[in-house]
Amino acid sequence: MDELVNIFKDGSFSIPIYMLKNYKKLKLKINEFVFLMYLYNKGNNFLFNPDKISKSLNIDLTEVMGLISVLTDKGLIRVDVIKNDKGYMEDVVIMDDFYKKLSLIIMDDVNVSKSNEIDGSSIFDLIEKEFGRTLGPIEIEIIKGWLENNFSEELIKEALKEATFNGVSNLRYIDKILYEWSKKGIKTAKDVAENREKRNESKSRDEEKDIDLDTLEWNWFDGDE
Repeated sequence: MDELVNIFKDGSFSIPIYMLKNYKKLKLKINEFVFLMYLYNKGNNFLFNPDKISKSLNIDLTEVMGLISVLTDKGLIRVDVIKNDKGYMEDVVIMDDFYKKLSLIIMDDVNVSKSNEIDGSSIFDLIEKEFGRTLGPIEIEIIKGWLENNFSEELIKEALKEATFNGVSNLRYIDKILYEWSKKGIKTAKDVAENREKRNESKSRDEEKDIDLDTLEWNWFDGDE
């Protein structure tokens, strides 16, 4: 187990944040989770070679087989025998069951988040309505990240209005708006309105200056005649 945890700490393979947050919902111990992430990084339907896994993770072959058995019993992976291109039978690790369970966890989280409503609709529903499409899992995680970083639904809604007004329908643009507002200390819809008003006043003053300069320039030529 210690070897697995050390590999986890060393960053020998990547672990998506949402998996790290939710692995306990899969009822996994830390060593089982790290082993599952090792398999996850190898992709789906890959050749099962316990000796190679044992050497890669620096753990006993007995532990490898034990972890495979645990993950199989928990319905997260399968080891099936299939015929390869040369007609030989070989063992293959299939990750489909893990992907399905992870998708269910993400959707459950979304449903919980949607219970926190604003004007009768959650922020997820509002964004989907404005974009005219269903949000993808990554987009859902981005929005949850905003909420976890203390961006209120009220402020996200204002950023959505800003993006829609400018004809942009993507989260990257909204994220940029929220970042800029954060730097300016804008936290509420009232702050947004006040900032917009100041911006409009500044623009009006600049336009007046331009008009005055044009008038002065015209008068100068007129006087020279």
